[in-house]
Amino acid sequence: VSFKPDLTIFSDIVEFDFEQINTRLQRTAFLNGGLQIIFRDLRGDAPVEIDHTYDGGLREYVAQMNSKKNTIHDDVIHIFGEKEGDKGEVHVEIALQWTDSYSESIDCFTNIIHNADGGTHMSGLRSSLTRTVNSYAQSRNLLKNLSSLSGDDVREGLGAVVSIKHPDPSFNAQTKAKLVTSEVAGIVEQIVNDKLGEHFEENPSIARAIVDKAVLASKAREAARKARDLTRRKGVLEGGGLPGQLADCQSRDPNECEIYIVEGESAGGSAKTARDRRTQAVLPLRGKILNVERQRGNDAKVFTNEQIQRMIRAFGAGVGNDEGDEGSFDPEKLRYGKIIIMCDADIDGAHIRTLIMTFLWRYMRRAITNGNVYIAMPPLFSVGRGNNVEWVHSEEELDATVKRFKKEAPSAKISVQRYKGLGEMNPEQLWETTMDPEVRRMMRVTIKEKNGQPDIEAGDELFTILMGEDVPDRRAFIEQNASEVTSLDV
Repeated sequence: VSFKPDLTIFSDIVEFDFEQINTRLQRTAFLNGGLQIIFRDLRGDAPVEIDHTYDGGLREYVAQMNSKKNTIHDDVIHIFGEKEGDKGEVHVEIALQWTDSYSESIDCFTNIIHNADGGTHMSGLRSSLTRTVNSYAQSRNLLKNLSSLSGDDVREGLGAVVSIKHPDPSFNAQTKAKLVTSEVAGIVEQIVNDKLGEHFEENPSIARAIVDKAVLASKAREAARKARDLTRRKGVLEGGGLPGQLADCQSRDPNECEIYIVEGESAGGSAKTARDRRTQAVLPLRGKILNVERQRGNDAKVFTNEQIQRMIRAFGAGVGNDEGDEGSFDPEKLRYGKIIIMCDADIDGAHIRTLIMTFLWRYMRRAITNGNVYIAMPPLFSVGRGNNVEWVHSEEELDATVKRFKKEAPSAKISVQRYKGLGEMNPEQLWETTMDPEVRRMMRVTIKEKNGQPDIEAGDELFTILMGEDVPDRRAFIEQNASEVTSLDV
C-alpha cells in the first residue's frame, strides 16, 4: 500500500517530520514484538534506512528507555495476562525496570494508540505497584521503622510501558490522549498484583533491590521535609523577612514585577542604580553558589547556604518539588513573574548561571516548567563611530556591524570594546543594553516536551550529566553537542 497526501486537502503540509514518523514506527514495532518495519527516507543526498525489529517487544522498549541510566536490576520485569471485561476480553502487557534516577517514566498505550496523559491503565499500574511492594516489604520486615512506602517512593526511578488491548475503549477526547474506561484500572491491578507478587517470590534479590530503593527514597523525602521545617523555624525559608541585599521593587503585582539575580556585588550595585524601581528588583549573589547536584540527599547543607537562602526568601514561594507537601515551591506564590539570571558574558559567568539553574531545577522546578525563568543577554561588544554606538551580542554581529560602518563611512574611525563583565558597564549602559524592556534581549528557559508534557526525565538527565560527578558522561555529552557550542572551557 502506498499513499501521498492530497495537497488540495492537506494544503499546509510542507514536509514530513523524520523524527515524528520514526518514533511512531519504532513504538509500533516495540508494541508488536517480532514485527519488522523498515523506514526509508529517500530525501536528500544521503538516504536513510532504519530497520525496526524488536523480538523482545516491550522488554526492549524499557531497556532502551533506561539505556542511559544505571539500573538496579538487570532483567526487565515482564507481565502479561487477560481478564474478561464488560465488552469482551481485555489483554494487558507491562514491562518494568527500576534505575537509580529520581524520576519515573511510564508510557501508556491502548490498542497501539499512545495515551500521552495516561489514564485508567496507568492508575491501575500505580495502585498495584504501591500495594505489591508494600505487601512484600512488610511481610519480610524490610521497611526499617517505616510504616509504609508512598506511591512516589515506590515509583522513584521506574521506567515502564503498559499496553492494553480493549474491544471498546473510551477516551477523554478525540485525540485519545487519556484512557477513561473505568474497568481497566481494576483489571490491571489484579494482573499486576498476581504476576508481580509471583515475580518477587521467585526473584527475591530483585524484590529486595526495589524495596531498598523505595526505602531510600522515603528517607530522603523525610530528611528533606525535616530540613525545610528546621530552617523554616529558624526563619531562613520564611518569616525572616526579605534578604537585606535585595533591592525590591515598588509594585506588588507579580504580573509586572521581575527580579534580576546578579553575579557579584559590583554588578549588583550598577543594576540597582540602573533598574526601573517600580517593577524591577535586584538581588546580588557573591561568588559561586553551591552545586546542589553534588549535595543530593543533603538538603540541610543546601538550605543553610547563604546564596540559596537569599533566593528562597526573595522569591517567597517555598522550596521543594513535592507538590503535595506543605511549604513546597508554588509558582502561584512567586513575588515576581520573571526571574532573570544576569551573569557576566564569560566562562565563569556561564558556570554561575548553570549553578543557579541547577538549584532552580532541583528545588523550584515549576518555576522553569511554568516559564518564569529567563537568561539576560548582555552585549559582548560596543562598536563606535563618532557619536554613534551600537551594541552587539556575538562575533557574527560584530563583523557585520564593522563592515556596515566601513561601507557607510570608509574614512571614519571605528572603535570596538569587548565587555566580559557586567561591572565594566556603567548603570546607564547596563539599562540601555540589558535591562530596558523595550530593547533588551532575553532567553526564556524551557524544557523540551515529551507527549505534550515537560520532559522531566530529560531535564534530570541533563543536570546530572552537566553538574554531577561522572566526568566520562560529561565529556561524551560535550563531544556530542560540540557543534552547537560557541565557547567552551574544558
